[in-house]
Amino acid sequence: MKLKIATALCAVMTLPACATVTRGTNTAWEVTSTPPGARVETSNGFQCQATPCAIRMPRRSQFVATLTLDGYQPATVTVTNRVATEGGVAMAGNVLVGGIIGAGVDAGTGAMLDLTPNPAHVELRPE
Repeated sequence: MKLKIATALCAVMTLPACATVTRGTNTAWEVTSTPPGARVETSNGFQCQATPCAIRMPRRSQFVATLTLDGYQPATVTVTNRVATEGGVAMAGNVLVGGIIGAGVDAGTGAMLDLTPNPAHVELRPE
C-alpha cells in the first residue's frame, strides 16, 4: 500500500510545470536585416556580430535591440513577450490537474511566454 501511495505521489509531483518541462525557459530570438550583415546589441546584454542571426534568450525577456552597419543609420526594434498558445495550454493543464505549484513555476520562469516579434526584420536606411 505504501508503494502505491509513493508511486502516486511521484506521478503527481512530475505533472507541475508542464511548460517549463516541454518548452524550456529560453528560446532562439531571430533577427534579419536589409541589407544583411548588421551588428546586433540588446539592452539586456546579448549580441551577435552579423545578421541574420539567432540569439538564445530567456522567454520572459523584454529588450530593445539596436542594429548598426557602416554607412547606415542605427535602427532599433523593441521586443516584448506574450503568452504563447502552447504555453497557455500547458498552464491550463497545470490548473486543471491541480498543479498550482507548476502554474507558479511556469509563470515565474516565463516558460509559457514567446518573444514578439520573432523573427524580427529591420530595414536599415542609408546615412
